[in-house]
Amino acid sequence: MILMEGIQPGNIANTSRRKEARIVLNRLFTAAAHDEDAPRWRKPGLSWETATAQERADASDSTYMPISPQCGDLLYILVRATRPSSIVEFGMSYGVSTIYLASAVADNGTGHVVSTELSAAKVAGARANLAEARVADYVTILTGDAMNTLNDIPAPIAFVLLDGWKDLCLPVLRSLESRLAVGALIVADDINLPSLSDYLEYLRDPANGYVSVAFPVGDGMEISCWTANGLSDQKGAL
Repeated sequence: MILMEGIQPGNIANTSRRKEARIVLNRLFTAAAHDEDAPRWRKPGLSWETATAQERADASDSTYMPISPQCGDLLYILVRATRPSSIVEFGMSYGVSTIYLASAVADNGTGHVVSTELSAAKVAGARANLAEARVADYVTILTGDAMNTLNDIPAPIAFVLLDGWKDLCLPVLRSLESRLAVGALIVADDINLPSLSDYLEYLRDPANGYVSVAFPVGDGMEISCWTANGLSDQKGAL
């Protein structure tokens, strides 16, 4: 094996591969494999389609809905490569994606993750998981509606992960646009779902200031770069 001078295999940092993180991630991925067995929501007079985001979140507190391990590795790669100072995550669930993001921040030695989640049960679980994985110091968790909780996040935002309710991904992104750093990366998960069609149409229209491409990992990720094109002052919170 040829090694660069001064670099040994054991000195190469990847917090997401360390024992503490792997124990947590493996446990969460194993639990998530049973998501399909979770009780289906039933509420008289209310359908899933007409329920509020909070009602859906409360009804889904027993399901994990994580990114895949490959998607997690991709997030880690993107954050390590771009070294963003500020990362915003919409839809934390039990913290799988957050662990990958925070691991990259820890290994970069710079940056911070701000994550949002509606379900109080998932927030409590995620806090415990992040602490066990030893990455809690790199994450701030905001509980509640992202359309409100993210309003005070200052510019510049250099990296955004959108993995909450799909019909809210576009409104959340639009609310952040005036604070995006030029060159910011925006990643959306599960792009094969029909409920992301409006989001994809918007991001793939060059007139809206993005360069965007679908990446074939997991259920599909859309990776987009905010080029601004003079639009920063014209767009902002809706």
